[in-house]
Amino acid sequence: MLELWGRAEAPPTPGESIDGLRRLLDADPGALLVVEAEGRIVGVVIAAWNGWRGSLYRLAVDPPYRRCGLATRLVREGEKRLRERGAERIDALVSTEMPVALGFWRAAGYERQSDRARFVRDF
Repeated sequence: MLELWGRAEAPPTPGESIDGLRRLLDADPGALLVVEAEGRIVGVVIAAWNGWRGSLYRLAVDPPYRRCGLATRLVREGEKRLRERGAERIDALVSTEMPVALGFWRAAGYERQSDRARFVRDF
């Protein structure tokens, strides 16, 4: 996943490490959805459940595999997983530095929230 996020030019995030992925999977097994081709990971999304709402994070598709529906399939599978867990609302964390990503999420049926701001604190 870490290599794919680099190939996909996804802006790095704090905690993006092998240990971070292990903690995610310990807390929410099955949260990491991947597509493999030719022996490597070419698509990924994190579909995390916090017990109340679902969130989609770090969607990425390897550039040579783009525009063939992988991102949409990953999102729909993530939505299915989260609905099965009880999510009535799903949010997607999307980098504003990637206009193509913003367009993708709009096309996937998500609305950009204009009345909220995200605050973070890294440790």
